[in-house]
Parts: sequence; structure tokens; C-alpha cells
Amino acid sequence: MESSSPLAAHLKEEQSQVPISSPATNPQKLPTKRNLITSLMDATTLRSTSFKEDTYFLSNLKSSEKKSLNDLKSKLSSCSQNPTIWGTPLISDDEKADVILLKFLRARDFKVSEAYNMLEKSLAWRKEFGADTIVEEELGFKELEGLVAYMHGFDREGHPICYNAYGVFKDKEMYERIFGDDHKLKKFLRWRVQVLERGIKLLHFKPGGVNSIIQVTDLKDMPKRELRVASNQILSLFQDNYPEMVARKIFINVPWYFSLLYSMFSPFLTQRTKSKFVIAKEGNVAETLYKFIRPEDVPIQYGGLSRPGDLQNGPAKPASEFTVKGGEKVNIQIEGIEAGATITWDMVVGGWDLEYSAEFIPNAEDSYTLAVEKPRKVSPSDEPIHNSFLAKEAGKLVLSVDNTVSRKRKVAAYRL
Repeated sequence: MESSSPLAAHLKEEQSQVPISSPATNPQKLPTKRNLITSLMDATTLRSTSFKEDTYFLSNLKSSEKKSLNDLKSKLSSCSQNPTIWGTPLISDDEKADVILLKFLRARDFKVSEAYNMLEKSLAWRKEFGADTIVEEELGFKELEGLVAYMHGFDREGHPICYNAYGVFKDKEMYERIFGDDHKLKKFLRWRVQVLERGIKLLHFKPGGVNSIIQVTDLKDMPKRELRVASNQILSLFQDNYPEMVARKIFINVPWYFSLLYSMFSPFLTQRTKSKFVIAKEGNVAETLYKFIRPEDVPIQYGGLSRPGDLQNGPAKPASEFTVKGGEKVNIQIEGIEAGATITWDMVVGGWDLEYSAEFIPNAEDSYTLAVEKPRKVSPSDEPIHNSFLAKEAGKLVLSVDNTVSRKRKVAAYRL
């Protein structure tokens, strides 16, 4: 195990940072060795829920913090030109400028000289790198979009979400094609910055608004040795030039050795930094993500209902959430279906590995119940259920999920 791995870099990065249910539905429920990494994950999740993001209201600042902000503004006013970042002139009374300056100040513990130097270096880097116009560039990474790093939906508080998954690079051919030499690596870094800049365009930069993003990092199959250089460079760029841009870091599908890395770096992390971390091992991904993201916005590969392209035409149709306890069977009854009506539904259970079925029960006593979908075992790798049914007579549809052979509680969602 190497401390310079991408996982270590994720932790190391933080050391320098300072701190609907339809009225026609009626769910009915029928009969129904902790270890080191489990304890660590539970403790981290508990800390994460207590994290309070900066509101950027000046009235909430301490007197010393207000003084630091005014001193930084005064220092900037001596510049021959008015520096601009993310489309906002920094020498102005615009509240957007205050939000940006406070990000740099907080990243340097409100030490004005250090914050000013950080901002100055970042402005120089943005000019040299072309960060202000990079969103418009065609960098030729279509095969990686929606797969390696991509913005997708919003969390329950409105933060844009950036997903990161580098498991595809365990394939040596793919790795060589993307990271084979310095030129390819630099091009990939530009693309990765482009993804982040797209997310930043969704931010408000105003007091009380959405001023940071959520990062979800999938560690499954991540080739830590091969990605060491790329990972360190990405994290270095983000750390130096995008202060306080991440409200929460959610690590999913974490390997067994993550607990050891976390234990090594935990003493060097601020409480503020540790409060941003959420850790979910494989099998707990959907349950963890549902705490922060509505299921209709969670990608299908992580136990949600959102398929690629679903969000291109606006917000997703809301889903209703429910849980299936271990040893329990849950029936969801969709009543009030009229003759000639077509009903379409989506359903997902985090982790699946249980039995699913659907049947139509007519209102007429002399009619027979119809098996719309026969009972079948759904595996963890299966996508969400998507089906339609044309009712030839009035009645109700019953969707059943049977978890009676398992002890594990599962999160689930459906929509009509």
C-alpha cells in the first residue's frame, strides 16, 4: 500500500484546506460483527450529516473575518487592472465578488496575505491555462463523457453533482490511449478542468445560494498505481485554484484499505474537512446516495432511476421512496385505474438481490387476477424496472418486492 496513491491524494488534498407519493398508491407491508471499516464508515457518515456550509452572509462573519475581507479588497484595489474570475470583477460591491473572495480567505484561514497570493497565482494560472474559455473547447473525449467524470443532476439542497469513476482505466489499452504520454495527460487534465468549469457555471455565487458542488467518487476497480500521476495533478490543480468549491465528498465502492489510509491521514485533517467526507462500501451505495440525492437523480448504475440523457429535457419526474426491511415483503398498490388506461412505472431497489413481481387485480369480483410480470429474482447488476400495462377493465396494479430471505434493509423508489 502506498501513501502516494490516488486515495491518499484525495485525503492529502484536504490538509491544506481550511476550513411523492401519488394519492392513488398505498404501500402495504406484509409479514415480515461489526469490524474496523464498518465502524469507521458509520462514524464518518455521522460527521458528514452535521456539516454546515458557509452561507456567505456578511452578517454571519466574525469581526476578524469581516476585517480580513475588507483588507483583501483594499489589497486588490491597488491592482492596475480589475481582476475577473468566473465572470465576476473582484473590485466591486457585487455580492458575487464577496462570495469568491471569502472562498479564498477561508482556504487560507482568513490570512489576508496568503489568500491574496493564492488568488494572484490562480488568476495567473487561469490566464495561462485558458480556463475562462475552456468550456467551449472541443477536446475529443466523447468516449469518457458520462463515464469517467461528468456533471449529473443536483442533490436535495440544489448542489450540482460531479461524478468521478476511473475504473475503466484498468483496461491497459484504454489507459494508454488516454494517458500514454505527457501530451495525452495534459489534454486529459484540460478536459477534467472543463468538466469542473461546467459545474461551476451552475453555481449562484451569492449569499444563501448554491455556491459549491458535490463530488461523488467511485473507487471500484480504480487502478491506483497507474493513475497516481494524473490523480495528483488533478487534485493539485483543484486545490490551488478552486477553493471551497466542494460542499461534500462522497466516496462509494471503497476498497478495504481505505480505512487504513483514512486512519493515517485523519489526525492531519481539520474537523471541517472530515465533516465533508461520506464513505460507502460496496453494497451500501444506493442507501448512502439517497441520503443526499433524490432517487430520480441518482444514475442507474448506483441504484437510482436516472438513465443517461434523462435530464437533458429538464428535471426528472419525482419518485416516491420506500424501504424494504430484511425479512419483509412490500406491496405497492396503485389503485383507481380505469378501463382503457395505460399505466407506466419505474422501480428500483438499491442492491436488488430480491424477488420482484407485478399483477393487475380487477375490481369486478368475477374477473381473474393477471400476472403482469411473473415473480423473478433481480440481481444487483440489473437496471431499474421499466414497464407499461394497458388495463382492459377497472382495477388496481400491485408491485411486489420480496426481501424475506435477506436480513438486509434496502432503500427503494418507484414512479408512475
